[in-house]
Amino acid sequence: MIESSRSAPVGVILAVDPGRFAEVVEALRRAGLTVTDEQAALGTLSGTVAENRIPALERVDGVESVDRERTIRLPPPDSPVQ
Repeated sequence: MIESSRSAPVGVILAVDPGRFAEVVEALRRAGLTVTDEQAALGTLSGTVAENRIPALERVDGVESVDRERTIRLPPPDSPVQ
């Protein structure tokens, strides 16, 4: 099976060194991240990236963690399953 040279984009949430925030964010952009939100004071940001580029994000100096976004759906309050 041949893997596609491009993989589907996925949402990611990253924790980075807050003391080097701007520098690390720029390096992440060069590694393929499209930034959608930044919280510089917290040292976190979110964005999208091709799934096969996640290892490249993890290798950027100053990145502490890379997590895939997850969607959690809860049943309505009046649902019998709680």
